[in-house]
Amino acid sequence: MCIDSQRERVGLFHVHSTMTATNHCFFNLCFFFLLLLLLLPLPASFHPLCTDSRAPVYVNETLQFCGYRGRACCDSREDLQLQRRFESMNVSDPNCAPLLKSILCAKCDQFSGELFSGSFFTRPVPLLCDSTSEDMCSRVWETCENVSIVGSPFAPSLQGGATPPVSSNVSNLSDLWKSKTDFCNAFGGPSGNKSICFSGEPTTMNGTDVEPLPPPKGICLEKIGNGSYLNMEAHPDGSNRAFFSNQPGKIWLATIPDQDSGEPMGIQESNPFVDLTDQVNFDTQFGMMGMAFHPEFSRNGRFFASFNCDKVKSPGCSGRCACNSDVNCDPSKLPKDDGSQPCRYQAVVAEYTVNGSSSSPSTAKTGKASEVRRIFTIGLPFTSDHGGQILFGPDGYLYFMTGDGGGSTDPYNFAQSKKSLLGKVLRVDIDTIPSESEISKLGLWGNYSIPKDNPFQEDEDFQSEIWALGLRNPWRCSFDAERPSYFMCADVGKDTYEEVDIITKGGNYGWRVYEGPYLFSALSPYGKNVSEDSSLIFPVLGYNHSDVNKNEGSASIIGGYFYRSTTDPCSYGSYLYADLYAGAMWAGIETPEGSGNFTASDIPFRCSDDSPIKCTTAPGSSSPALGYIYSLGQDNLKDIYLLTSSGVYRVVRPSRCGFACSKENVTASTGKQSPSPSPSSPSGASRLLFSDLDLSLVLVCSLVFVSLGLF
Repeated sequence: MCIDSQRERVGLFHVHSTMTATNHCFFNLCFFFLLLLLLLPLPASFHPLCTDSRAPVYVNETLQFCGYRGRACCDSREDLQLQRRFESMNVSDPNCAPLLKSILCAKCDQFSGELFSGSFFTRPVPLLCDSTSEDMCSRVWETCENVSIVGSPFAPSLQGGATPPVSSNVSNLSDLWKSKTDFCNAFGGPSGNKSICFSGEPTTMNGTDVEPLPPPKGICLEKIGNGSYLNMEAHPDGSNRAFFSNQPGKIWLATIPDQDSGEPMGIQESNPFVDLTDQVNFDTQFGMMGMAFHPEFSRNGRFFASFNCDKVKSPGCSGRCACNSDVNCDPSKLPKDDGSQPCRYQAVVAEYTVNGSSSSPSTAKTGKASEVRRIFTIGLPFTSDHGGQILFGPDGYLYFMTGDGGGSTDPYNFAQSKKSLLGKVLRVDIDTIPSESEISKLGLWGNYSIPKDNPFQEDEDFQSEIWALGLRNPWRCSFDAERPSYFMCADVGKDTYEEVDIITKGGNYGWRVYEGPYLFSALSPYGKNVSEDSSLIFPVLGYNHSDVNKNEGSASIIGGYFYRSTTDPCSYGSYLYADLYAGAMWAGIETPEGSGNFTASDIPFRCSDDSPIKCTTAPGSSSPALGYIYSLGQDNLKDIYLLTSSGVYRVVRPSRCGFACSKENVTASTGKQSPSPSPSSPSGASRLLFSDLDLSLVLVCSLVFVSLGLF
């Protein structure tokens, strides 16, 4: 139903009087829908994060004005800025003033990134709790309704209040909003297990009203392939196909069988999708370390490989040495591999394309082995700790994970150096290629550009490619399919500890100052005691070497994925990861959800008796003999795979291995899992907005607004 009073309530723009009643109604519906889209929070994806997408820092001394301490998003300088802003508002009412102060200071809250986030913009004030149990929104209205505020932060978004904004800089809430209902529709939000809002106090996630997610009883596997692969990437077209690659440099395109089909995966070892072995230097520490397929691969056929090359053997293997004067490193003092020049071995990211018709690259069965473009090349100072994974993020940019370069203990402190690209997560734009002169002027290491929102893009002291720093040897990172802000990276330790980190914009993860939570080397080569840096971010998961391999002491973490398939509903929401040597797997459980606080459980795994390819059992154990676990993979249905030295294994229904899972729905006649809703999904107004409303209305409304010149 569409009436004038509704149009007034959401403060619609004036529309030319020649519009018909039908057009008025449709326009009002569109605007009301888009206003809701702006004001409602996104589905739950939070963890401690600031409004600039950076992780909170640890504040040792209580902020004088805002009073925050511990993990917070403000330092003393920002605390003083908030104090000055509050004083400029000239709020004399003794009851309203503390409420307004707490709202301004919510910028310092460790969850301010969620509190101030809208669908497409940053809120001027945090999302105020609007419920019977925590009604911060009503408290603000009833206390401050008639209080004069200079430069009020409660001005209607998009001029969407009941009355036009007052011309004066001084206003009351009643000047800007017609009623408490209108005010709380704009600034209020639900408080519940799947949402976060500001109640007037620092946000805590104590989990007292949240049932902790139990770890799975065990992981059931089936073996679907005999090959030994290092990487797996789902085909970007959403089909039941996936790419597999090995360390020597071959990529295969395989067909993934349905769950419970009893079939192995379809792959022709003798017929790879592309063979890059002539370009790749393969050795124990070298090879093809990663591959990535452009988000628009089905349209443009572009794919990328990350590998090592040897400039003695390959004339095209030539890049600037990571050991250079910018990082206080003298290349002449580096060890000369095989008597050759320093930085003989290079880390490369190169672009390729498919064979076949350019109109339908998704149907291509092979790729071209000749480079389209060299995206990145960097000389490696030592022969270990190269990282090398590449992946496209939800933002469409390419992320490149680099190790610290080796040398046992990162002797040149590359991981902490602002001018080194080693020991980092790099983020680059491979769709916007600058000219050669621009590349030289900007000091880039290849054919790419820098995203404008990279954390150090405007900082001359930093290499602008850097997204995060302080990593030793990141081995397998992934974005959560449901919560993109959870960017998880496993980082291989040196002597003591293996870790998993939530990677955030500009985050410093401590190496070589810390190895996981343990102090490793307090002093950098430059004499600065970096251990006193409150901005260092510690791991959310990890384990000591002695805990996983008491006999040999060897450990090397393998990063994984949040399990988002319905195949094993008892694993849903767990972060699954493993160890290369120990043949062990863990499930990381976040409790409560959104807190950033994880606990890990060692989980047993077995191989199904009806596995398509018979599994070999480890001596004296019921577990399969996996050999080395190289990587974990994920297909388009979000099923998880283990890539091991003995073959490819897929996570299947727990009941196939006799593991109890009360959430598993099994049809007795077929033994197949019946479709069921996701065990965990966003709730509240945001879920209604995105799942129940016809999203085609968004496109239609957008076109209408564009035609009217309003966008």
